[in-house]
Amino acid sequence: QVQLVESGGGLVQAGGSLRLTCAASGRTFDRKPMGWFRQAPGKEREFVAGINGSGGSTDYADSVKGRFTVSRDNAKNTVYLQMNSLKPEDTAVYYCAADRTIRPGVQHDMRRYDYWGQGTQVTVSS
Repeated sequence: QVQLVESGGGLVQAGGSLRLTCAASGRTFDRKPMGWFRQAPGKEREFVAGINGSGGSTDYADSVKGRFTVSRDNAKNTVYLQMNSLKPEDTAVYYCAADRTIRPGVQHDMRRYDYWGQGTQVTVSS
């Protein structure tokens, strides 16, 4: 059974930092795209950051560029999201996602992801 488990969310003041971790189990995801999405109350789930299978290519939503960094450790089957200079508008439930297919590049389309974590709440106070 494949599981993605996010951790690291919490309450932080504006300008602060958090590091999210997504640990995968049940199968390996090296050479397969992984990503982070978020969903704020009353809004649709949106792409935040993605990383290709090797970790050599990343992409970000315009709203987080320069503040967030996605990385992965394939030996640990884990992906990370370092979030700096957090803003109140970053408040959302953050989800980790994994593609079961070997593909080149970064995957932005949430419909292409096969596995999802349960989400972790990030709340940024002003």
